[in-house]
Amino acid sequence: MPRVNRTAVLSLLIVSSSVFLLFQLYYYRKYVSKPGPHILSRTGHLTASDIQWQTVKQFLALARRYRLPVFLADTAALTLLSHDALRQHDRLVHEPHCSFLCTGRPVTSFALHANLWKYEPGFLLAAEQKGFELLELRGEDPRLASLDTLSGEEIPLHFLLRLHGYIIQVVFLYERSGNYLWHGALRLKANMDRSFAPFKRLDFGRHAGAYDRPELVLTVLDGLDIRIPRNVSRFLSEQRHARFLECRYRDARNFLQLYPDDTSADAVDFRRKVKSLLHLAAQTLAHLNIPFWLSSGTCLGWFRQCSVISYSRDVDIGIFSVDFRSDIITAFRDAGLALKHKFGKVEDSLELSFLSDDVKLDIFFFYEDGDVVWNGGTQAKSGRKFKYFFPHFTLCWAELLELKVRVPCETLDYVTANYGATWSVPVRSWDWKSSPSNVQENGVWPQTEWAEVIQVY
Repeated sequence: MPRVNRTAVLSLLIVSSSVFLLFQLYYYRKYVSKPGPHILSRTGHLTASDIQWQTVKQFLALARRYRLPVFLADTAALTLLSHDALRQHDRLVHEPHCSFLCTGRPVTSFALHANLWKYEPGFLLAAEQKGFELLELRGEDPRLASLDTLSGEEIPLHFLLRLHGYIIQVVFLYERSGNYLWHGALRLKANMDRSFAPFKRLDFGRHAGAYDRPELVLTVLDGLDIRIPRNVSRFLSEQRHARFLECRYRDARNFLQLYPDDTSADAVDFRRKVKSLLHLAAQTLAHLNIPFWLSSGTCLGWFRQCSVISYSRDVDIGIFSVDFRSDIITAFRDAGLALKHKFGKVEDSLELSFLSDDVKLDIFFFYEDGDVVWNGGTQAKSGRKFKYFFPHFTLCWAELLELKVRVPCETLDYVTANYGATWSVPVRSWDWKSSPSNVQENGVWPQTEWAEVIQVY
């Protein structure tokens, strides 16, 4: 048997290793080092998921380089994260290298905490050098708007980056005075390319939005380091109901030029008390997880003059009757408010009124009835009942007295229903039983029920 030539075998191994290393170098230069995808699927061909994953990877590399404080805000990806572990495992079997970020949509959305990042034009230049096409959308800064200054400076609102047909959306979140985060609507200017992205499929930008500041955690998704909201389900719920309405400063200023605001010491003191009471009410109801909105005169004040009506002497809020909780009275009493009266019952015309520092908080409970929504009123001395009808409405976020609050999105319809077509004209003499445009008599409470439905303290 011939002796094995060890030198020849060693030479053969060295040559084979060198050839393999040269192949790796060639592959790296031809595929990996160039912009674009280089992950091969199990079939040896690039898939849509591979391209989307690579696009996200390149964006995150740029974000790290320029210290963009971004987190994953994509609703489709976060929805996968919110599913139970078994469903995640099933998906991992089908997409072993891209289980969460490859959603089948042509867009992946990230949010950027704008107050934590100094705007860096070099980021956009670097993105272009990596092959991204860019669309930067800017708009007026509402934080600088007021009754004195009707428009602010322009700020970046959205970045759209396109690579290989995939879109990375970066939505800028700005801190507002009410201790919440806000993003602007995405509006294309006349000279912008309307085919740049599938705008109708973007998670953010159809309208302005407001969010509580999310707590973020760093995790690994599909092999990439990504920050995500710690409470994914809560963030997704907020995203579905985030629409924000800006105060109408221009109309408010026109109104105040016709009807100057009361600047007396009493009026200034009243506004201070209203602010304190409204903040306390919001805190108490948030603890109970009960949503509310500005109603009646308080809603009119926000819509008409971006403030409270100084001669109204109370705060009005609305709550849907289905959100009633039996411990609501106890919660307000524990917060230091005294119950002034309780009218009606949970299933019919419920109304609560609390007192704080001689300012009244009226809570009206609303009931859905076919095509309309209504709340009730009760006259204590006679037991007479009244109904106030409104068209159906949805709820939006707004800001009043440095507080993020809800208002009816269809505010004009809501205000007009209550105050008629002349809502823009102040009325100091107001009778709650006859003045509202939407009031109707609703019978009389039986005297046998008065002890339950008419409670005055």
